[in-house]
Amino acid sequence: MTSTIHRRRIEVLADEPLIPAIVRIAGEAGITHYTLMPTSGGAGAHGRWRDDQLSGATSKVMLLAVTSAEHAAAFIDRLAPLLESHHLMLLSSDVEVVRGRKFD
Repeated sequence: MTSTIHRRRIEVLADEPLIPAIVRIAGEAGITHYTLMPTSGGAGAHGRWRDDQLSGATSKVMLLAVTSAEHAAAFIDRLAPLLESHHLMLLSSDVEVVRGRKFD
C-alpha cells in the first residue's frame, strides 16, 4: 500500500487585485508552493458575481496550497484580519498526500 502523510489544504477566493498581497502573506507564513486558478462566477452572501472580462474589476482567483499544519495556522492567523473587510472566502481542510515531503 502506498503511504500517505497528513497535510492541510488551504483555499482562498479573493478579488484578483488582492492576490499579490495574499501570496506575500502566504510566503511570510512559510507557504512557498501554491496554484492560482481563475474563476468564472458564483454566488455568495453579496449575491451573484461573474468574471468581467472587459475590465477585470470583478475577477476572482482561487489560491490553492497544500502545506504543513504549522504553516497553515500561521497563514490563517495572518489572513484573518482581512477576511471581513475584503470579503475573502477561506477554507482549510485535512488531506492525505502521497510524497508528503513535497508539501512541507
